[in-house]
Amino acid sequence: MLNLLGEFDVRLDAKGRVVLPAQLRKQLGNEADVSFVMNRDVHAPCLVLYPKSVWEKTSQQLRRLNRFVKANADFIRRFTGGATPVSPDPTGRMLLPYALMKDARMGNDLKLIGADDRIEVWDAKAYADMRKDETVDMSSLSESVMGALGNDDGK
Repeated sequence: MLNLLGEFDVRLDAKGRVVLPAQLRKQLGNEADVSFVMNRDVHAPCLVLYPKSVWEKTSQQLRRLNRFVKANADFIRRFTGGATPVSPDPTGRMLLPYALMKDARMGNDLKLIGADDRIEVWDAKAYADMRKDETVDMSSLSESVMGALGNDDGK
């Protein structure tokens, strides 16, 4: 079970490749040597790098949707439309899909964010701007999202 944590500054090389930081590869374990799927995020102007096992679970959820319901078919089409397999080369570099990078308005300076079972890929400036967004009250947001969960330690 993955629990990816941390913020990592990376830079695209001249060919559009990025190297996953060693600390992130360590957290990924065996998943770091396998393939990934990169896709657009559904809520934010960033990309999401799914380890293959996580993408397969997401795909299983999509398969449960009835494609004869228009909203389901539209969602599946839009969500999977840009999904692209990516794999590290022997030196650990991954070529990021140009079309997705262009859609997300990514520059050469990126921020990789460990987000539980996936990695968010942000343009560094866009990430900094999002973090500075004062229209989001983190105190109120955390209360509305997490408040009802209480402090259950799982026992």
